[in-house]
Amino acid sequence: MTTFRRRVAEWRPPSLRRATLWVPQWFPQVAVFNVPQEAAMAFPHLQQPSFLLASLKADSVNKPFAQRCQDLAKVIEDFPAKELHAIFPWLVESIFGSLDGVLVGWNLRCLQGRVSPVEYSIAMEFLDPGGPMMKLVYKLQAEDYKFDFPVSYLPGPVKASIQERVLPDSPLYHNKVQFPPTGGLGLNLALNPFEYYMFFFALSLITQKPLPGTLHIRTSDCAYFILVDRYLSWFLPTEGSVLPALSSSPGGPNPSPAPRTPTMPFASYGLHHTSLLKRHISHQTSVNADPASHEIWRSETLLQVFVEMWLHHYSLEMYQKMQSPHAKLEVLHYRLSVSSALHSPAQPSLQALHAYQESFTPTEEHVLVVRLLLKHLHAFSNSLKPEQVSPSTHSHATSPLEEFKRAAVPRFVQQKLYLFLQHCFGHWPLDASFRAVLEMWLSYLQPWRYAPEKQAQSSDCQARCVSERWAPFVQENLLMYTKLFVGFLSRALRTDLVSPKNALMVFRVAKVFAQPNLAEMIQKGEQLFLEPELVIPHRQHRLFTAPTFTGSFLSSWPPAVTDASFKVKSHVYSLEGQDCKYTPMFGPEVRTLVLRLAQLITQAKQTAKSISDQCGESTAGRPFLSWLGFCSTDANGSYAANDLDEMGQDSVRKTDEYLEKALEYLCQMFRLSEGQLTQLTLALGTTQDENGKKQLPDCVVGEDGLILTPLGRYQIINGLRRFDIEYQGDSELQPIRSYEIASLVRVLFRLSSAINRRFAGPMAALCSRADFLGSFCRYHLTEPGLADRHLLSPVARGCAARRPRGPRLSLRFLGSYRTLLSLLLAFFVASLFCIGPLPCALLLVLGYLLYAVAMTLLTERSKLHHL
Repeated sequence: MTTFRRRVAEWRPPSLRRATLWVPQWFPQVAVFNVPQEAAMAFPHLQQPSFLLASLKADSVNKPFAQRCQDLAKVIEDFPAKELHAIFPWLVESIFGSLDGVLVGWNLRCLQGRVSPVEYSIAMEFLDPGGPMMKLVYKLQAEDYKFDFPVSYLPGPVKASIQERVLPDSPLYHNKVQFPPTGGLGLNLALNPFEYYMFFFALSLITQKPLPGTLHIRTSDCAYFILVDRYLSWFLPTEGSVLPALSSSPGGPNPSPAPRTPTMPFASYGLHHTSLLKRHISHQTSVNADPASHEIWRSETLLQVFVEMWLHHYSLEMYQKMQSPHAKLEVLHYRLSVSSALHSPAQPSLQALHAYQESFTPTEEHVLVVRLLLKHLHAFSNSLKPEQVSPSTHSHATSPLEEFKRAAVPRFVQQKLYLFLQHCFGHWPLDASFRAVLEMWLSYLQPWRYAPEKQAQSSDCQARCVSERWAPFVQENLLMYTKLFVGFLSRALRTDLVSPKNALMVFRVAKVFAQPNLAEMIQKGEQLFLEPELVIPHRQHRLFTAPTFTGSFLSSWPPAVTDASFKVKSHVYSLEGQDCKYTPMFGPEVRTLVLRLAQLITQAKQTAKSISDQCGESTAGRPFLSWLGFCSTDANGSYAANDLDEMGQDSVRKTDEYLEKALEYLCQMFRLSEGQLTQLTLALGTTQDENGKKQLPDCVVGEDGLILTPLGRYQIINGLRRFDIEYQGDSELQPIRSYEIASLVRVLFRLSSAINRRFAGPMAALCSRADFLGSFCRYHLTEPGLADRHLLSPVARGCAARRPRGPRLSLRFLGSYRTLLSLLLAFFVASLFCIGPLPCALLLVLGYLLYAVAMTLLTERSKLHHL
């Protein structure tokens, strides 16, 4: 207490200086707050301000970041919990930012070791699972302090449930809801220090928005991502049977863990919704839990917090309601009513369905962190010893940690992850950023990649086969494999497969599902689900969704096949509802989608080859001055609707390789023959014509010409086919090209227009002559081939018929960079031979006259030959 009194004596009143939230030096903006006002807001139950809190806030202005962390570590070590509990909420908020996202705290999501190595190492040491911050948490935990957390910042389904006075399924909220006092605003959760710290840590991933200048930071190098990995490794260990020992203060009591209520073990949560009106938190009594459960209370709390804050943003009931066609039609009507003022206001039920779809949109960083969680959970669950994996060998002597490893994924993660993935598959943009969601999904589908025996596998083909040991996982996660695969097919059919990034995603999914023995496991799971229910009562489906993973429970199920079928049916019904319409992955509907995808893959391969050939031809046919960008005048130039032109031949090779392997894997999975692919390819007209060029888009002949079919529109949008665009208007009025000087072209157009108006009669008379002079004038004053040009548009044909063009002079060629540069080069070469500008100009005119006379003679001869 001597140190505390000395610091209090040195403390100056807030009226003499202002204090700020503790923000590192690398963050440029700091929000300023008055100490008494903020203290009153954070701790309304305190009558006297905390002098320690005010002193730390004042030090945050004057001291560097390293010194502040050092002082904080000493304060945490020296001061008792009675003084530290007042600074704890402020310290947590100053590190992770405010819940409304206004204050960013230490900005851990943008802090990198290679950019700010000193601040990074200090922050990581302070927030390490064995660092000063966790010591503060354990010291406060030992005294059983509680901290209020506003319900309004919880994920949408949880917040809505609590506000409707219904207790959520998750045990994380049991015995924690506090009603506001008379005149108070909002509901709060009474959390212990560990829960309060983890709530803020997890929510900072969602509430804190990245800064504009930090969009290109690699997520895996950031302090937040690495801290998540450290906390998972510490509290969910893959090695050892017990967690690391708690780091409490010397001589102090062990932290009280706020254990689970024994009447509701962690494997049986969620059987019933409990009304808070009937079960007020102040009247709920806690029963002393089994002391063995103290071993894993932090592990269980950490996992529940991460899953609730990162995945529980979509309601299961709302999702099942959205599966009906009627609900989807209502949402469509609601969107139309919002976009049009002519419609009547939408009903509240429609607004609720729309809010479900649009309320929360995860970021790519969010998805990457969730993938890290899933990978570690697989490693955590697979760390069970072989004799502990089988439920038949499960006994009451199993440790709580082993029990938790077995129940972690199916009990806490599966349902919320499925809804999270369904939303991402349906609402993520159709671009390459979907790769993050795809890899998260594929990581969950392959738990064998994170099994201990993976390191011992050899490189032969048999070792890469999916073992039968994983058949129960595949069957109990059947929808993760089948329905999400169908969702991916619907996305792939709408993307441009010529793009290497999109081709890579199709290749990745096909490669994973084509692993030996995996397709057979999925088929076996579908057979178990579709087999008739002869033994299992209908009303037991929802009951199985929350088993109690005890030895007596699992040993009570007699036949293995019936048990497996019951598990698969329970899994599907619990996620999709009792009235769900299941589409088999290997049924005719999905097979049709796979055939369509195979057709598009074939088309994309041909398109990539065509683009590659065009690039090669254009490169070989470029003029000598093409390196300056001076290309020949081409009114009919066209551009490919793909990014392969910019990425070069290497991307074409990669795209072809990805699509070739993806097609091979799909044929292997769904047993597609070469004859089927050839027949379907011919049916879509994807073969090339005689010249090796792509055909026109699919269309039909109408009264006014060709009309695109839906297939033709799809082919144009995805760059699979295109029309040969040809400029058919007045050549003098065509758009100014990139190789022309815009101002000079306009001046030359005005000059030539004035000459044509002034001498229109004499030019027409000269061109009408039948001698050589008439032929010479016609060669220069009329457009060659105008009468023979094939007009495709009926509108353009009518306009051309109404506006006949007479002889005219065109000076537009003088506005080209290439023409001017050629003249400059000619004058430069003439100067080397001591020829002046005027003689050089005369020589150029004489040379052109000779060229024009020769071309006139050749033109007249060709006309006589055609006659």
